[in-house]
Amino acid sequence: MTRRLPLLAIGHASSLFLVISYSLCVAFDLVFPEHAMYEAWQKLLPGFEWLSWKGFIIGLVEAYGYGWYFALIWVPLYNFFTTRYEKG
Repeated sequence: MTRRLPLLAIGHASSLFLVISYSLCVAFDLVFPEHAMYEAWQKLLPGFEWLSWKGFIIGLVEAYGYGWYFALIWVPLYNFFTTRYEKG
């Protein structure tokens, strides 16, 4: 019997993964401005502003939200298909 994936655990884990990745990328941009990706963040994260605390916090919130977006779609799909194909 296949165990169902827990939505809450995957939602928080995915969201924190994206928040940590976003924070590391922003730090990388500050240390190596010639390789900065902040223009990509401005396109992917509405309201993001480079070099402002407000923009950084908005990016954190949106990155967390994207993690939940992924979990809310992927986990039910995975659980549905594993139970469906497990039967036959």
